[in-house]
Amino acid sequence: MRVEIWTDINCPFCYIGKFRFEQALDAFPHKDQVQVVHRSFELDPTIAKGDTGLVVPHIAEKYGISEEQAAANEQGLGQQAQALGLPYLTAGRDYGNSFDLHRLLHLAHEKGVQNAMIDALYRGNFAEQGSVFADEEHVVRLAVDAGLDEAEVRAVLADPDKYADEVRADEREAAELGANGVPFFVLDRKFGVSGAQPAEVFTQALTQAWDSRSPLTVIDSADGGDACGPDGCAVPQS
Repeated sequence: MRVEIWTDINCPFCYIGKFRFEQALDAFPHKDQVQVVHRSFELDPTIAKGDTGLVVPHIAEKYGISEEQAAANEQGLGQQAQALGLPYLTAGRDYGNSFDLHRLLHLAHEKGVQNAMIDALYRGNFAEQGSVFADEEHVVRLAVDAGLDEAEVRAVLADPDKYADEVRADEREAAELGANGVPFFVLDRKFGVSGAQPAEVFTQALTQAWDSRSPLTVIDSADGGDACGPDGCAVPQS
């Protein structure tokens, strides 16, 4: 079974939702037969590269609330994260353009370390001092910690076209699937789960998706068709 998760590094609910999903997956009896792939979604693709700022005043302006209310929201998010054992900086975090980070996640997928890479980026954004949007050296260190080769990371960051098509393809697919927010979980392209749901909801979705899998139907003639197998190929009879 394949689970695709559309996320953005800017998104605190993606950070929390990934942990809750993994709680459900860890207890799922068929865990070893579930492939998880992380897909790209930019919460605000209009933010220019290098244009960063503090989260609290940004949220206040975006939603028309006071900075005190925005700060209280961050405190609430911090409490949710900390209840799960996730570190969370409730003050001093920044926001920014995440396109390059998504490109690196595609590199990480190609190299087989995508899960470690997204965890490193979440840690760098939500739990550590420093910026994943304005400090390229910070991002390189996180990527190397996740298992990527430093030279390859720097080469991707230096080439804005590398994996750009893959990121945009993910974003088109999200729109086609009806995802207008993240996190968005798609199970075997049959079931969708929107938001950082409780682990129990993910357990139900995993179970339902697994139980709904259809067995393979083989279409064959009564005489069978010529085929090759471990013992060789059938010899045509004249």
